[in-house]
Amino acid sequence: MLHTATNKRRIVAVYTYRVSTRRRISRGRDVQLTPETSERLTAGVARLVRTVKHLGPRAAADLYGDLPSFGWALLVPLEQDGAQRCSALAERAGVDVSVASRQVAVLERSGLVERRPDPLDGRASLIDLSTAGVAALAHTRRLRGRWAVEALADWTEGEAREFSGLLEKLADGLDRAGGRPARAGVLAAPARAPAAPAPETPASAPPAPAPPVSATPGENRR
Repeated sequence: MLHTATNKRRIVAVYTYRVSTRRRISRGRDVQLTPETSERLTAGVARLVRTVKHLGPRAAADLYGDLPSFGWALLVPLEQDGAQRCSALAERAGVDVSVASRQVAVLERSGLVERRPDPLDGRASLIDLSTAGVAALAHTRRLRGRWAVEALADWTEGEAREFSGLLEKLADGLDRAGGRPARAGVLAAPARAPAAPAPETPASAPPAPAPPVSATPGENRR
């Protein structure tokens, strides 16, 4: 009876955990999602992440060509805003300044960016696009456009436009959630509640003692 009561309490606790988790999901500040929608969304994102990882180098070649994968995130801000310090580039790319500095050095050795003194501070330098960098961006845009046409061959323009807006909104949401532990759950399969423990089986009776070994004829004679 004690085991049965304990198991019932554990099952009730697990059920309560699941219900409270679903309510927390549905009581989002800006959006209300049913558990089914939330699971479908996270499963879809997880599948997308797995697909991108599976494509690996082939996808990188289709999207970036000879440009390093990090190059796009650094060259586009230079194209849009002009020459800027490495710290500003790091902020735009969402990486640490030390990481951006190493990546800029790679782009500089490849001739895609140029470095010149900052007229406002002689101790600092500005990073700017080179002619080769402009050409690399143009080539990469053609590759990305070709990839989009092939990947979305059965989409309409309206569907692609709507999805683009929703995808940007999703990326913004993931950025906002970046400091929360739940971020890993968004990009992977949704976390599962702890499984209910298996019922405890009563301890089995101790094994019966082995029958005594009969004496051999020689032992009887002794």
